[in-house]
Amino acid sequence: MKKISVKEIALMSILTAILFILEQILSYVPFVQLSFLLMVLYSKKLGIIKSSIIISIHVFLDHLVSGYFNIIYVIFALIGLLFIPLLINTVFRKVNNVILISLLGVLFSFIYSWINIIPSCFIYEMNLKEYVLADIPFELILGASSFITILVLYKPLEKVFDRAYI
Repeated sequence: MKKISVKEIALMSILTAILFILEQILSYVPFVQLSFLLMVLYSKKLGIIKSSIIISIHVFLDHLVSGYFNIIYVIFALIGLLFIPLLINTVFRKVNNVILISLLGVLFSFIYSWINIIPSCFIYEMNLKEYVLADIPFELILGASSFITILVLYKPLEKVFDRAYI
Protein backbone atom coordinates (compact mmCIF):
# COMPACT_ATOMS: atom_id res chain seq x y z
CA MET A 1 0.00 0.00 0.00
CA LYS A 2 1.24 3.45 -0.92
CA LYS A 3 1.89 5.79 2.00
CA ILE A 4 -0.43 8.75 2.41
CA SER A 5 1.44 12.05 2.14
CA VAL A 6 1.05 15.03 4.47
CA LYS A 7 -0.70 16.91 1.65
CA GLU A 8 -3.19 14.06 1.27
CA ILE A 9 -3.80 13.95 5.03
CA ALA A 10 -4.47 17.70 5.01
CA LEU A 11 -6.85 17.31 2.06
CA MET A 12 -8.65 14.42 3.76
CA SER A 13 -9.01 16.53 6.92
CA ILE A 14 -10.54 19.40 4.97
CA LEU A 15 -12.89 17.08 3.07
CA THR A 16 -13.95 15.40 6.33
CA ALA A 17 -14.67 18.82 7.84
CA ILE A 18 -16.74 19.83 4.80
CA LEU A 19 -18.75 16.60 4.98
CA PHE A 20 -19.31 16.95 8.71
CA ILE A 21 -20.22 20.65 8.67
CA LEU A 22 -22.65 20.30 5.77
CA GLU A 23 -24.41 17.43 7.53
CA GLN A 24 -24.66 19.46 10.75
CA ILE A 25 -26.02 22.50 8.90
CA LEU A 26 -28.68 20.40 7.18
CA SER A 27 -29.49 18.29 10.26
CA TYR A 28 -32.57 20.43 10.91
CA VAL A 29 -34.15 19.12 7.71
CA PRO A 30 -34.59 15.37 8.35
CA PHE A 31 -33.17 13.06 5.69
CA VAL A 32 -32.30 15.94 3.35
CA GLN A 33 -28.54 16.18 3.07
CA LEU A 34 -25.51 16.36 0.83
CA SER A 35 -23.65 13.54 2.57
CA PHE A 36 -24.24 10.84 -0.02
CA LEU A 37 -23.23 13.25 -2.79
CA LEU A 38 -19.94 14.01 -1.07
CA MET A 39 -19.25 10.40 -0.13
CA VAL A 40 -19.82 9.28 -3.72
CA LEU A 41 -17.59 12.10 -5.03
CA TYR A 42 -14.84 11.35 -2.50
CA SER A 43 -15.04 7.65 -3.32
CA LYS A 44 -14.76 8.25 -7.07
CA LYS A 45 -11.89 10.71 -6.72
CA LEU A 46 -9.86 9.41 -3.77
CA GLY A 47 -10.33 5.67 -3.91
CA ILE A 48 -11.45 3.17 -1.34
CA ILE A 49 -8.84 3.71 1.41
CA LYS A 50 -8.88 7.52 1.67
CA SER A 51 -12.65 7.81 1.29
CA SER A 52 -13.17 5.05 3.87
CA ILE A 53 -11.00 6.94 6.34
CA ILE A 54 -13.01 10.14 5.73
CA ILE A 55 -16.31 8.29 6.15
CA SER A 56 -15.13 6.53 9.33
CA ILE A 57 -14.05 9.78 10.97
CA HIS A 58 -17.30 11.42 9.87
CA VAL A 59 -19.45 8.64 11.38
CA PHE A 60 -17.67 8.81 14.75
CA LEU A 61 -17.81 12.63 14.85
CA ASP A 62 -21.45 12.71 13.76
CA HIS A 63 -22.52 10.28 16.45
CA LEU A 64 -20.47 12.03 19.13
CA VAL A 65 -21.73 15.52 18.35
CA SER A 66 -25.34 14.49 17.73
CA GLY A 67 -25.61 13.05 21.22
CA TYR A 68 -26.65 9.54 20.23
CA PHE A 69 -23.31 7.79 20.43
CA ASN A 70 -24.16 4.15 20.80
CA ILE A 71 -21.52 1.69 19.67
CA ILE A 72 -24.14 -0.53 18.03
CA TYR A 73 -25.47 2.39 15.96
CA VAL A 74 -21.94 3.49 15.08
CA ILE A 75 -20.99 0.04 13.83
CA PHE A 76 -24.11 -0.33 11.70
CA ALA A 77 -23.88 3.24 10.35
CA LEU A 78 -20.24 2.64 9.48
CA ILE A 79 -21.06 -0.62 7.70
CA GLY A 80 -23.91 1.04 5.80
CA LEU A 81 -21.79 3.97 4.63
CA LEU A 82 -18.66 1.97 3.83
CA PHE A 83 -20.62 0.23 1.10
CA ILE A 84 -20.24 3.47 -0.87
CA PRO A 85 -16.45 3.44 -1.39
CA LEU A 86 -16.42 -0.35 -1.55
CA LEU A 87 -18.98 -0.60 -4.36
CA ILE A 88 -17.93 2.60 -6.17
CA ASN A 89 -14.35 1.35 -6.41
CA THR A 90 -15.13 -2.25 -7.32
CA VAL A 91 -18.45 -3.17 -8.91
CA PHE A 92 -19.31 0.33 -10.19
CA ARG A 93 -15.80 1.69 -10.88
CA LYS A 94 -16.52 2.24 -14.59
CA VAL A 95 -19.80 4.10 -14.02
CA ASN A 96 -19.30 7.76 -14.97
CA ASN A 97 -22.73 8.77 -16.24
CA VAL A 98 -24.25 11.25 -13.79
CA ILE A 99 -27.72 9.69 -14.04
CA LEU A 100 -26.32 6.26 -13.19
CA ILE A 101 -24.27 7.76 -10.36
CA SER A 102 -27.45 9.43 -9.08
CA LEU A 103 -29.24 6.08 -9.15
CA LEU A 104 -26.32 4.61 -7.20
CA GLY A 105 -26.91 7.36 -4.63
CA VAL A 106 -30.46 6.08 -4.24
CA LEU A 107 -29.16 2.53 -3.87
CA PHE A 108 -26.65 3.63 -1.22
CA SER A 109 -29.40 5.53 0.64
CA PHE A 110 -31.54 2.41 0.77
CA ILE A 111 -28.63 0.15 1.78
CA TYR A 112 -27.78 2.56 4.60
CA SER A 113 -31.42 2.76 5.74
CA TRP A 114 -31.96 -0.99 5.59
CA ILE A 115 -28.79 -1.78 7.52
CA ASN A 116 -29.84 0.67 10.24
CA ILE A 117 -33.16 -1.12 10.68
CA ILE A 118 -31.28 -3.86 12.57
CA PRO A 119 -29.96 -1.78 15.49
CA SER A 120 -33.11 0.33 15.63
CA CYS A 121 -35.36 -2.69 16.09
CA PHE A 122 -32.90 -4.29 18.51
CA ILE A 123 -32.36 -1.22 20.72
CA TYR A 124 -35.94 0.06 20.71
CA GLU A 125 -37.44 -3.45 20.75
CA MET A 126 -39.74 -2.51 17.91
CA ASN A 127 -41.68 -4.82 15.66
CA LEU A 128 -39.72 -5.18 12.40
CA LYS A 129 -42.76 -4.91 10.13
CA GLU A 130 -44.07 -1.79 11.90
CA TYR A 131 -40.64 -0.15 11.83
CA VAL A 132 -40.13 -0.86 8.12
CA LEU A 133 -43.58 0.50 7.24
CA ALA A 134 -43.02 3.64 9.32
CA ASP A 135 -39.55 4.13 7.79
CA ILE A 136 -40.61 3.93 4.12
CA PRO A 137 -41.44 7.66 3.73
CA PHE A 138 -38.09 8.63 5.26
CA GLU A 139 -36.20 6.20 3.04
CA LEU A 140 -37.94 7.68 0.00
CA ILE A 141 -37.05 11.22 1.09
CA LEU A 142 -33.41 10.21 1.66
CA GLY A 143 -33.28 8.44 -1.71
CA ALA A 144 -34.86 11.38 -3.54
CA SER A 145 -32.55 13.83 -1.79
CA SER A 146 -29.52 11.77 -2.77
CA PHE A 147 -30.70 11.41 -6.36
CA ILE A 148 -31.43 15.12 -6.84
CA THR A 149 -28.26 16.39 -5.17
CA ILE A 150 -26.02 14.01 -7.11
CA LEU A 151 -27.83 14.72 -10.38
CA VAL A 152 -27.55 18.50 -9.97
CA LEU A 153 -24.28 18.96 -8.08
CA TYR A 154 -22.01 16.02 -8.91
CA LYS A 155 -20.52 17.32 -12.18
CA PRO A 156 -19.94 20.92 -10.95
CA LEU A 157 -18.33 19.63 -7.74
CA GLU A 158 -16.25 17.15 -9.72
CA LYS A 159 -14.85 20.03 -11.81
CA VAL A 160 -14.04 22.05 -8.68
CA PHE A 161 -12.46 18.98 -7.08
CA ASP A 162 -10.34 18.28 -10.17
CA ARG A 163 -9.09 21.88 -10.28
CA ALA A 164 -8.32 22.01 -6.55
CA TYR A 165 -6.77 18.55 -6.27
CA ILE A 166 -3.44 19.05 -8.03
